Amino acid sequence: MNLPRPLDAVEVRVLGCLLEKQQLTPEYYPLTVNALVAACNQLSSREPVMQVTEAEVRATLDRLAEHVLVWRSAGTRVDRWAHNLDRRLGLDPPAKAIITVLFLRGPQTPGELKGRAERMHVFAAPLDVETVLLRLAGGTEPVVVELARQPGRKEARWAHLASGQPETSTAPPAPIAAPARSGELADRLERLEARVEELSASLAALRSHLGDGG
Repeated sequence: MNLPRPLDAVEVRVLGCLLEKQQLTPEYYPLTVNALVAACNQLSSREPVMQVTEAEVRATLDRLAEHVLVWRSAGTRVDRWAHNLDRRLGLDPPAKAIITVLFLRGPQTPGELKGRAERMHVFAAPLDVETVLLRLAGGTEPVVVELARQPGRKEARWAHLASGQPETSTAPPAPIAAPARSGELADRLERLEARVEELSASLAALRSHLGDGG
């Protein structure tokens, strides 16, 4: 992967949030630090859920800026940040949507990626997702990798390589304490939660924007 070093979990989360908000709420992009903290700490569409502080996000942005993976927008009193992954990784819209979801939610199957990326890019079928994944996995500097299929799963999962080579263990995932939600209800609830989080982040960004303009 065309990065200077493996990224830690907070660095991946910050970049994933910048990618996501650029596509979903472009009117508030680049993001203020406060909006970025809120995006990193969303409860929906994030695996795992994190609780990062403003100081941690600022330190992370400084580290990423050293490698020109992000930069601070000029001309505003409030710091606003943008990513440089489009150019760095050569991402077109389908690839950007997939990388965004992998950064925010970890390894996933093509079917999971298709459903979770649809707000950013509509894929007609899981095969279209696989085509993009194979393209990202090719070349001299692959961006993603296919993991070994886990027991009981019909599809293999794919992971990003921003943090280095992921573990390829086929052990089943650790149980989650929260009760499982199934089928259509889970999908609808997840979309609703994601929308609430987006509106909260947008409101924070708007407040920062109004304060910047004052």
